Amino acid sequence: MLAFALDITKTQPSHPDEANNPKLKEYMDYQRALNHEKLIFHTLDHAKTGLQTAIQDSWGEKNKTDDYVKKHFPVSHRYADQETLMVMLRKLVNAHNTTNNWYRLNPFYCGLIYDALEDFLRMYNRLAREEPEKAEELGVAEGGLEVDFDDWVRMHFLDLDFMIGQKLDYVHFASRRRNRAIEAFIQKQIDAGKSKLDAAKEAGDAFNMDEASIRIYLGYQINHQDLELFYTSAENPIYEYLYDPNAEEGFMDGETLIDHSYFLGHQLMGLSESETEKVIEEIEKLSKH
Repeated sequence: MLAFALDITKTQPSHPDEANNPKLKEYMDYQRALNHEKLIFHTLDHAKTGLQTAIQDSWGEKNKTDDYVKKHFPVSHRYADQETLMVMLRKLVNAHNTTNNWYRLNPFYCGLIYDALEDFLRMYNRLAREEPEKAEELGVAEGGLEVDFDDWVRMHFLDLDFMIGQKLDYVHFASRRRNRAIEAFIQKQIDAGKSKLDAAKEAGDAFNMDEASIRIYLGYQINHQDLELFYTSAENPIYEYLYDPNAEEGFMDGETLIDHSYFLGHQLMGLSESETEKVIEEIEKLSKH
């Protein structure tokens, strides 16, 4: 099973405050309607089948395949060609279908899944609007509900460092803030006379970036070692800290990280960047008192 920021096998999530907060309950009802395992299954299958078909239909016409890859894999095509993307998708499918291990995702794989998820949800959400009964048959969400891409990425991706220097087409507020800060840091180092390579390495140290994200920013191609998916037994409690009210990563005393994430999600879902900025400013004011 693929290991995202949250456990995608968890069903029926809850929040201790939802009984007293109708908007939060509505958001949690939405979360409870989702089947994340099925969503990722269809996402990977859609991407693999689509790429395979494009390669077969464009046999001997590389330009046509290149156009397809650039359109459907706008992030990951920068560091992987069509053959490598196919290898990566096959590895992801196999890992996702293995229930006895968790497979951790490096930034190269995260970029590919980001592309695949965006592409699948574009198709799925159109189907949910036009033919919800057919959408429901896929098992992604009860009642054939639409799935909010921005919210899913916020909840399930640790960061979007693999998109440093690239245009973000969605709010992705926390990641957008981080990316802008990293980009500004790098530019400041370059303005001071440092090379792009040295500036990126310093940003990596300052912001605790994965080395693979730095290489993606610098335009490096994925290598054979990057194709390895590291795994750990599904019995290992890799998500335990999310439910620990005393975890060092917590934001407030007695509040778990998972509860904080859901509470923030219900406040931000559906908002524009400017609206989100105002909400975050209010939260930050309250946290200082």
